[in-house]
Amino acid sequence: MHRRSILTFYAITALGLALLPSSIVAQQRTLKEQLVGTWTLISFEVTAANGTKTQPYGVNPKGILIFDANGRYATVFGGPDRAKVRNPAQPTTEERAAAQASFGANHGTWSVSEADKTLTRRYEGALLPNNEGIEFRSTVSLSGDELRLTGAPSPVTGVWRRAR
Repeated sequence: MHRRSILTFYAITALGLALLPSSIVAQQRTLKEQLVGTWTLISFEVTAANGTKTQPYGVNPKGILIFDANGRYATVFGGPDRAKVRNPAQPTTEERAAAQASFGANHGTWSVSEADKTLTRRYEGALLPNNEGIEFRSTVSLSGDELRLTGAPSPVTGVWRRAR
């Protein structure tokens, strides 16, 4: 009986030690390493100066955000119920304006500050040309597979889920 107890103890200890390094490695990943990958949009909210919150892309927006390990990113997002145009080959000015009003896209480079948990995206291309060349900073909050980006000073919060 004593010998069986010692073998059980060694087996449990070996299993515990085998599992230990993987949990330590997971905890030591940098913020940049944790952001790399593909994310799908869950919510997008803008807070006005008076505290009023709006969801310009609706309550169930659609979108994707991709960060690569080399510091490039791309994002596309929009409302789920965008009106279809009558003739896609020749949309009217009004149809084009309505479609663009509930749609956003940009791409460029990205970096993070590990110390203050901020993400900086440098827009190289954007739906609105005025945004090209700007830097947009967000505070980063990660909880499991959920990513929350809150613009600073811009009062925009996007919530993303890691794509599977």
